[in-house]
Amino acid sequence: MPQTSVGEVSRVAKVIPMSDPQQIDPAGNTQAFRAFAQRKDPEAAPEKRSLALPITAAVVVAVLVVVAVVAYLML
Repeated sequence: MPQTSVGEVSRVAKVIPMSDPQQIDPAGNTQAFRAFAQRKDPEAAPEKRSLALPITAAVVVAVLVVVAVVAYLML
């Protein structure tokens, strides 16, 4: 590899676009951004699941483990 001085450039960088030019950036226009923010898209915001069932199941399992350990120690 040949040595280059500080001011010399051996390769030229090519800048490529980061996104599809057909897609409009909603942040570039206030009206487009408001339409984007108010859009109802089921993929964008999945429904939150209730944590009641997993928490209840964990508590029941923990109680059963404690009861089993106490029963084992009493033998």
